Amino acid sequence: MSVLSGMTGFARVAGEAEWGSWAWEAKSVNGRGLDVRVNYPPGFEALERAIKTAAPKHFQRGSLQVALRIDLAAGSDDMAVNEPLLDKLIGVVDGRAQTAMTADAVATLMTLKGVVEAGTSNLRDLGSDEAITKMLAETGEAALLALQAERLREGEVLSGLLSNLVQGMDDLTVQAEHLAAEQPGLLKARLTKQLDELDPDGRVDRERMAAEIALSAAKADVREELDRLSAHFVSARELLAGGSPVGRKLDFLAQELNREANTLCSKSVSLDLTNAGLGLKGLIDQFKEQAANVE
Repeated sequence: MSVLSGMTGFARVAGEAEWGSWAWEAKSVNGRGLDVRVNYPPGFEALERAIKTAAPKHFQRGSLQVALRIDLAAGSDDMAVNEPLLDKLIGVVDGRAQTAMTADAVATLMTLKGVVEAGTSNLRDLGSDEAITKMLAETGEAALLALQAERLREGEVLSGLLSNLVQGMDDLTVQAEHLAAEQPGLLKARLTKQLDELDPDGRVDRERMAAEIALSAAKADVREELDRLSAHFVSARELLAGGSPVGRKLDFLAQELNREANTLCSKSVSLDLTNAGLGLKGLIDQFKEQAANVE
């Protein structure tokens, strides 16, 4: 039996080196396709390509956010001032205030995001080191593998939930089969009663009445819908046993199940059969909701 995979999870892989510490965090949520977004410190652009190349090896669907954080060792936190940005801000303030800026005002501008960056030059130096970049790329893929393991654990839970829902739908369909066998008799009794009320003198031809009852019974026959439902349950079990990627197929199957359940309810001439159909629709809705979490 192959393994089912979910699409949500979180993983963290961290480590230390002489130059400082690092940590990869990878999280995933549902997605129609595979969307990978990577956040990284300045100078490590190559890691984005590495992660986006590695992700399709382990995932087919899901929205992934992968982030790298690096904390430099003590003594390596140099400061870099974005001079062009600072000059532009000073010019804007000078123009509005029409007075020269004080040292305190300049210091306040330097607290704005992007004006002063700590450790920027050292981070870029690290990013240019091929050995460090390779190590971080490998540990980034390790974070993806850890995320994959979390998604597989979710898939195991989903497999049990979906299998139970299929069994519940199957049981209701068997119940509906027994109730459907009563449809012709109930329909005949209903039409006969209506005819007796509308035609107490018995002027309607009985042979024509029998033909009308037969035609109505044929229209109310739900055996084809029940047969298709049973066939869909077989398909659902095969898909679940086949493992991911199967989420889109399960979603399509849920639509087909819902179509048959709607027809079953519309053809019903008894409250019990209608209730069975409504119960079936409720389980199908749950099946569709859980299937949306499957890769």
